[in-house]
Order: sequence, then structure tokens, then C-alpha cells
Amino acid sequence: MAGTNNGWDGRGASDTAGGTRSSEAMTGPGPGPDSAAGRCAGGKPRGRRVTAASLVALAALATGCEPGSAEGAQDVPPPARATQAAAPTPSPFLTAPAPATEDAKPRTAPSPSASTAAPAPAPTRARPAPEPSSAPPPRVLMRTGSESDQVRELQARLRQIGHFGRNPTGYYGSVTADSVRSFQAKRRLPVTGSTDAVTWQRLLAMTRVPTAAELEPPTERPVAAPDERCLKGRVLCISKRSRTLAWMNDGKVVSAMDVRFGSEYTPTREGVFEVFWKSRDHVSTLYDTPMPYALFFSGGQAVHYSADFAANGYGGASHGCVNVRDKKKVAALFDQVKNGDKVVVSW
Repeated sequence: MAGTNNGWDGRGASDTAGGTRSSEAMTGPGPGPDSAAGRCAGGKPRGRRVTAASLVALAALATGCEPGSAEGAQDVPPPARATQAAAPTPSPFLTAPAPATEDAKPRTAPSPSASTAAPAPAPTRARPAPEPSSAPPPRVLMRTGSESDQVRELQARLRQIGHFGRNPTGYYGSVTADSVRSFQAKRRLPVTGSTDAVTWQRLLAMTRVPTAAELEPPTERPVAAPDERCLKGRVLCISKRSRTLAWMNDGKVVSAMDVRFGSEYTPTREGVFEVFWKSRDHVSTLYDTPMPYALFFSGGQAVHYSADFAANGYGGASHGCVNVRDKKKVAALFDQVKNGDKVVVSW
């Protein structure tokens, strides 16, 4: 059998140049990777492998080199995607943004544009601006310059609660006005110094009806012992020491009142005189001042009512006359005294 040659050498190739290789389908599986045809020849088996490798490379480039896209990596499972059931592990340096809710709105809103600006809020009605009251003010009953029995009652009532420190005179002067202001301020009323209806009603509610002694006390100062020249007849007994006037009839005091006198430059004359002229509504031609209920006894000197004395007390002085500050008392005295009645002015 050694001499027989059928062209097959057991490696699948012909010894002759023109021989034809056996079909791979007939010989079964192709040569192994170590065969010469597999390593050096440009046979079909190598070409197929090169073509397969090229396809893998092109596939890798086309897919962007994603993990698991190369051949042989399909068995590696891809990383699991986060789902709502499995929450990701939070990072210690990052905080997930809060969901967009009403509570997560920015505190500082961007400046609105002309087209998106919010309309101005409607004005609140909780506290409207105060407007001047259209109600008329309370009616004024008494004010500075008033003279009446009601003023006397006002002074007596103010004295009951410590706002008026003098005897009532019936004249509304600066002292009375200051007393009314004190009363109004303490009761949180409008402080005007005038007695309106509201002030008067409040005072009435806090005080009682004054007695006759409270309305017409004899004098603020004690009446001095009468001069011996005053003990007989009808006498106006005037004491500079006690600053009082006592209207006496045969040694008995009919009425008494506080008085003041002239200054050291215009002193009231002392002595015994007579009333020679009565002038109810007299006005001084020398000083152009009122001298109501004037009882002249020595030249231009007279006993008369003084509004300044009623208002300011002993802080002032007369021009020589005998000033009386209680208008009601001096008015009654004017009606009782007659021309020719005695006047005694003593120290």
C-alpha cells in the first residue's frame, strides 16, 4: 500500500499543484488552531475569525463601549436601576432636593415684571384713620369772668374734694380756672379750665350739695375784735390787721368779708369817715377799672368789689380802696348801707 498515492496525506491537502482540496463538509471539522493552514495561509477559517472580530469592534464603537456590550460580556447582569421600592443610599455630603410643594417656595420672591406684577392689596378697614368729630363740643356753663351763684357752688364743690383752697366768692377767676383744670386732668377730661356740661355733671356726681356755711363762710380769716369806735350805731368796721370788714349794728356783726388794701405807695387812709356816695356800677376815671358796688368814704377811696382780688387773692393790692372779693356779700352790703353811715379804718 506504500506504493499507492491517492493524493491525500491525511492533512486535507493534495500533493500536486493542481490538486483540489477536499471540501470541509466532507472532511468534517476544520484544522485546529495549531495547523499551518490556520496560522499562515489566508484560508477561509482565518478570514472568518477576522471578520467576526471586526464586527465585534464595530459593535463596540457603535454602542459607545457600554459595559456588557462586547462579545462574551452578555452574561454579566447590568446594574440594577433605582426604583421606588429600593431607595438609594444617601451620601453624607449631598442632600436630595426637597419636593416642590407650597412650603418649599422661596422666601424672597423675584421682583415682578410689569406684566406679572401682583395687584396692590386692598386697604384694610381694621383701624381707619381718625377723622375730626362732627359732634358739637359740650356747652360751656361757666368760664373766666363769670359771676353767679352757680360759680359759688362750683367753688364750694371743688373745695369739698380738695381742688379749691379758698372760700367761695362767686367769681370765676384764674384761681377757679386752675382748680377746674386740676379736676379735669385728674378725671381725664379735656383740660380747658372752663366748666362745660360734662365737667359739671362729673363734679355733681362726686360731691354733695354745699351747705349755707360752705357757700357763704363768714371770712377766710378770723374777724378781729372790733375797735371801740365800732360798738355804737351802724358802722363799717375795717381792720388792716385781720384784713376783714365787719358790717355792725350796735355792736353786733351782721356780716363779715375778706378785704385787701392799698400798697405802700397808695395806702388806704386810716381814721373815722362817713359814706358820702354810693355808685353801683362805678368805673374809675383815674385808672379806668370797674369798681362795682362802690361806697365812697374818703375822696376817691371806697369800699367796692374787686374782680382782681377774687381771682388772685392777696397777691395784689389796690390803689387805696378797700377791695372786697365776695361779690354777693358786697352787693348785699351795698343795699343795706346808707349815706351817712360810719366807716372806721384801723390797724
